[in-house]
Amino acid sequence: MPYLLHSCLVNSKFPCKLKAFPCGLKSMSSHDNGSPEFPTWPEYRFPDLLSAESVRQVHATIESEWDPLQRSACQTAAGRALWKHVVNDPLADILAGETYLKSLHEKIQKDCVNKAREISGVILAVRTLWFDSKLEAALHSFDNREAQVVLLGAGMDARAYRLSCLKESNVFEVDFPDVLQIKATLLQAAMDSRNDHQHLMMTAKSITRVEADIRSDDWLKKLQVSGFMPEKNTVWVLEGILYYLTHPEATEVLKIIADKCSLTQTVLLADFMNKPATSLSNSIFHFYSDWPDHLLPSLGFSHVKLSQIGDPDAHFGLLHDPSNLFNKLRSLPRSVQTHPDDGTPCCRLYLVEASGSPKQTIP
Repeated sequence: MPYLLHSCLVNSKFPCKLKAFPCGLKSMSSHDNGSPEFPTWPEYRFPDLLSAESVRQVHATIESEWDPLQRSACQTAAGRALWKHVVNDPLADILAGETYLKSLHEKIQKDCVNKAREISGVILAVRTLWFDSKLEAALHSFDNREAQVVLLGAGMDARAYRLSCLKESNVFEVDFPDVLQIKATLLQAAMDSRNDHQHLMMTAKSITRVEADIRSDDWLKKLQVSGFMPEKNTVWVLEGILYYLTHPEATEVLKIIADKCSLTQTVLLADFMNKPATSLSNSIFHFYSDWPDHLLPSLGFSHVKLSQIGDPDAHFGLLHDPSNLFNKLRSLPRSVQTHPDDGTPCCRLYLVEASGSPKQTIP
């Protein structure tokens, strides 16, 4: 399935410069007669910094020592880097590394040659844009613009360096110690570089990295020790993480966040897989929810809005073809788990915004 970039990508050899090639993606606009435009895929050149020995050694460590959950952070970064014509993330390439950039580029190349209806990485582009837009809207909705943003399972997320809406926000990145340490090393290399990243700087008010495993029972304590204030308006970002947890682990994390609604304005941004989607890799994916818009109110959130890829707020001009996978799924009731046309599983990814505050009560 196209959005499962969190599965292992095939590594193959590419020249240092990847040429543009014809692609079956429709552009943001179409001809007057309704026929689609077919642009070339934007040319991609590997930053010189990726060939630096120190950076290559860091990514070699990732390849040899990280597990699939940890490596998924680099795969996500690769998606953002190769969709840079729609996603503004100048740090994504250095955080992804050559292995995942080359592998994903090969998949995109094949998709374009075959004029696929869904191009590899489009789900990551849409998901990133959705989280970016909802995060900005949530921060603007708070009574007091000064707020906290907590990224659980932050991985190679670089929002604290690229989103201007975070200028009044204290950002907390929570993840495994080795992930945060390697990320800090790569970011420092980027900042020290005089070529590819010479103009980069932090856009958040502050950033604090919290070494913790959210599957354990002490992550919230570690977060608070690091300066997190429970009574302060907070946006919780759980992007590409929940389905790696077991059901008890994920439920406990969501319940802890929901409990904050009684203290302050709280917004949760998260993506959920349904059961058929997790069955594609039972050894990696565990938690699922076919009805997260029912689950979250039961945990304590007062308002929940669910979107599917291709919905008006989860489209961003990237999914024009009405017969692509995501638009076909949207036409079916969510209760349908097997597609009636071909018998394939109806694998869905839900993008969910939930909120609550002391002023609100659950109906």
